Amino acid sequence: MISTVLVANRGEIACRIARTCGDLGIRTVAVHSDADGNALHARVADASVRLPGAAPADTYLRGDLVVKAALAAGADAVHPGYGFLSENADFARAVQDAGLVWIGPPPEAIEAMASKTRAKELMGIAPLREVTEADLPVLVKAAAGGGGRGMRVVRKLADLDAELAAARAEAASAFGDGEVFVEPYLGGDAGGRHVEVQVLADTHGTVWALGTRDCSLQRRHQKVIEESPAPGLTGELTAELHALAVRAARAVGYTGAGTVEFLVAGGRAHFLEMNTRLQVEHPVTEAVFGLDLVAEQIRVAEGHRLDGAPPSARGHAVEARLYAEDPAHDWAPQTGRLHRLAVPDGVRLDTGFADGDDIGVHYDPMIAKVVAHAPTRAEAVRKLASALERATLHGPVTNRDLLVRSLRHPEFAEGRMDTGFYDRHLTGLTEPAPDPYAPLAAALADAHGRSRFGGWRNLPSQPQVKRYAMAGEEHEARYRHTRDGLAADTAGGAGGAGGVQVVHAGAGLVVLDVDGVRRRFEVARHGDRVWVNGTALTALPRFPDPTAQLAPGSLLAPMPGTVVRIAEGLAAGASVQAGEPLLWLEAMKMQHRISAPVTGTLTALHATEGQQVEVDALLAVVDPARPSAGDPPSA
Repeated sequence: MISTVLVANRGEIACRIARTCGDLGIRTVAVHSDADGNALHARVADASVRLPGAAPADTYLRGDLVVKAALAAGADAVHPGYGFLSENADFARAVQDAGLVWIGPPPEAIEAMASKTRAKELMGIAPLREVTEADLPVLVKAAAGGGGRGMRVVRKLADLDAELAAARAEAASAFGDGEVFVEPYLGGDAGGRHVEVQVLADTHGTVWALGTRDCSLQRRHQKVIEESPAPGLTGELTAELHALAVRAARAVGYTGAGTVEFLVAGGRAHFLEMNTRLQVEHPVTEAVFGLDLVAEQIRVAEGHRLDGAPPSARGHAVEARLYAEDPAHDWAPQTGRLHRLAVPDGVRLDTGFADGDDIGVHYDPMIAKVVAHAPTRAEAVRKLASALERATLHGPVTNRDLLVRSLRHPEFAEGRMDTGFYDRHLTGLTEPAPDPYAPLAAALADAHGRSRFGGWRNLPSQPQVKRYAMAGEEHEARYRHTRDGLAADTAGGAGGAGGVQVVHAGAGLVVLDVDGVRRRFEVARHGDRVWVNGTALTALPRFPDPTAQLAPGSLLAPMPGTVVRIAEGLAAGASVQAGEPLLWLEAMKMQHRISAPVTGTLTALHATEGQQVEVDALLAVVDPARPSAGDPPSA
């Protein structure tokens, strides 16, 4: 029997595994980088071991250090989680060679399937060796790992070499393996859906296919919303998917939990890959089948048999991944303190953060997964959308509003989505829709208790004005102090014109009567940031700093990160074209291209390769004046 498990991962993954181990009476050991020294996964484990450094290549991808940590802490088993070393056959062998139990498939199965090129060959599918115009569009894909890293859609042959180089660099950084391959792209252009099958196999020859999952809603090839079962599949296609998944597992002698992924287009299933690990979206399968897949992994590793046929599926489950990112600005990852995270009762919350924790720059920006289960798909979708909408979320910008709108979009509600969903609808789904009464509520809460009147005062007070930035625009709130308390100023401002009465104004709660309807506004403030229900505002100074000006054409870092590459030959004085890539910034395991905002002349280049930059750091300046007629664009 396993008594102590080292979890070779971090964040939400490690916390989720530790929770099940605790339920089973198994002790847990966490590993943590210097950046994660106070992370939740290190706090909830029974013991933790430091991995010196911050970058994944120096810490969580160092299998030798993880094995040493397991031995030092007295663990007798290792669970790899999902991501990092979970699909690394050499790491699995090192764990076993150290006399530890490996809670995962045999190294030989990982070797056969973890490399997507070898997996396709095993299933009789060959990647593209030579790419021509006729093959476009194509997908560049990392052979190891997943999560959308090292993946690029190429629509122009001239872009192929650059995208191959970027994919190799990103894959090497995220997985320690820069191998990539090219395959036909059958994404949203072809109406394709991403459908997968959860498999669970024991060491006695039993393989279960545990339903289907639809993961079509993706950004940058990384899943955003997942559900089980996949809607709209015929019984024949579902049976084919199950049979192909079981065939893949049996072909490599698979044991434990794994996922076989397909692209479904035109009523046909196209094999993509087999992930030889647990998937991020496994909770929807757990909800539908009433299983704890981590517990089943541990039971299989201990040699237990699966009990007969799989349990029966019941109901429908939907999961949304809550990211610290800005979907309206190229999905830019966000950092900062997560002041508060809470969701209503009745849904499952898997997270690696607690109130007051910081979201840093080194790792994936996912804050949490929120999962709803109900008897029908429509009920599960409604339940999840409502829970996200009512969640308390104070901290960096997130994709919460996008998730709510996606779940309520007619195309998703009717089960007609495909992998091109966000290509078609992102602009509409990210249009700002702030509450017009939020600035007034914020101002009234801030003014609570400030009223000071003497008995001699008979004249009404002058209107008070506060300014807030909300959804990228400046808003003004006007109110007055009266004998009866605070009142909205009828001269103007948000909610100030007629029909708005202040029922209650407290530091944390404001109640307004708007044309006869009472509305409650919960208000929380952290520094100059204010949250009114789900709307975030920034309190603006009364007198703006006149020196806070930037030259036209300034390129600012959209997030903290590392400058990993500068366009070849780029230097001050070069002519550049609008949209031309100038440099690449790596943050949260993804590379982000920084392009020229306008056609003009690069008048300043402040960035250097290897430089660590903070958000809004000045990287370069492009003078928008037209370049000289004889000046060619820079390389």
